[in-house]
Amino acid sequence: MKTRKGYKVYPLTAAQKFHFYYLNFCPKKQVLNIGTSLTIEVELDWDVLRQAIYKAYERCESMRLRFTEDKEGNWYQYVVKEEEREIEFVDFSNQSMEEAEATMRSWTEVPFDHHDKPQNRIVMIKTCDGFSGVYLLVDHLTMDAQSLICFMKDIIEIYSNAKYEGVAYPKEMASYIEQLQKDLAYEEGSRAKEKDTEFFEKLIEQSEPIYNGVDGSKKLEEERKRDKNPNLRAAINATDSVDSELDIFHLEEEPTRRLMDFCEEYHISLACLLLMGLRTYFQKMNGNDDVSINTAIARRATLKEKKSGGTRIHSFPLRTIIGEEKTFLEGIYEIRDMQNELFRHANYDPVAYFTHRAKTYPTKPGQTYEPMSLTYQPMTLKEKGLDKLGDIHYKTKWYPNGATTQAMYLTVMHRPEDNGLDFNFEHQIKAISREKLEFFYYYICKIMFKGIEKPNLTIGEIIKLV
Repeated sequence: MKTRKGYKVYPLTAAQKFHFYYLNFCPKKQVLNIGTSLTIEVELDWDVLRQAIYKAYERCESMRLRFTEDKEGNWYQYVVKEEEREIEFVDFSNQSMEEAEATMRSWTEVPFDHHDKPQNRIVMIKTCDGFSGVYLLVDHLTMDAQSLICFMKDIIEIYSNAKYEGVAYPKEMASYIEQLQKDLAYEEGSRAKEKDTEFFEKLIEQSEPIYNGVDGSKKLEEERKRDKNPNLRAAINATDSVDSELDIFHLEEEPTRRLMDFCEEYHISLACLLLMGLRTYFQKMNGNDDVSINTAIARRATLKEKKSGGTRIHSFPLRTIIGEEKTFLEGIYEIRDMQNELFRHANYDPVAYFTHRAKTYPTKPGQTYEPMSLTYQPMTLKEKGLDKLGDIHYKTKWYPNGATTQAMYLTVMHRPEDNGLDFNFEHQIKAISREKLEFFYYYICKIMFKGIEKPNLTIGEIIKLV
């Protein structure tokens, strides 16, 4: 297939294939939906906002993405010239916030048809608290959280340029097609891909990881009994139900600032500190120095990658073997070094990673070494979005789609109101309860704050103190 409806078609990228890979196993097809709203405490001019949305569509190729399937079942993608859909408007001002949010949550649970149809929905909304703005739903095959935030920011800046004096028109977005072609050239057998394959295969073949559970080694012991294999190192983590819930825990502005100051002082990212908190918890609960956690890598190092839209997330296990005699700070630096290694080779196909690992250490379907996944989302609208408009209050909210193929997925983000941290746990309802998550969150924070307070304490000492 070379063209579709007069548009040039392209194969899917590794990131998109990864999403398709788990979509095939998931009975609830809304698993790829990302729903969010952004509202501002201002009376909006709906006609100007509508025009700003159309303009943002025009500037962002991946928001005009379509998919098509050939007779053999292979999927392709193409970008249409323009979006002509009517932009909906829904007035929630006579409803409570709970009712409005329940409606938006229900919108988020409606899957997209992938056959030649739009892969997003935008609704202009007005809520009872005097805020107005937009609800945006996208398919993860076309956008990830960073490109979604970038698109939202574009709408705001185009609108603000039209409505307020002295607000500059936003700089051009980058081409999605251009980045797509680079990704496809890499996949077609480049020297870079050879080097990345070499790195990951060597990493996998070093030794077999071990599963660490939130509750300790209970799951692994049960799995060993079932398999009649006392040396088994993998366990089934997810359940037979993909029904999910989103539970959010809020860390206040002041303690968040302490974490950020520590990261600045020791030249590490907050993601490293979070990973240190998580892995130390698993080390405490399971008694293993060897801990693996899935981490998401955004692959947006260049300005063009940051502004090209699309989905660029690759997810790999970050495995660290750190003895209890090491200090908290030494542990963090080991995580940083390992993360930097992963970043360097992050264009590698995650499906190829897991395929090679399953060949090296044959496991049964569903067995894994990673109890959870982590994404840290540093990008906020506050960064360079609304600060030009003075003290306008705004709110963002993420809506769960009701399905996940993983037992637990933690996304840590900054709140727009105060830059404090929100710990968003999306989890299978059958796999882990809110009470258990509360306990988990409490201990991660205890470990991190004890560690930043006394970074030269050993991990063993911190484990005893918390």
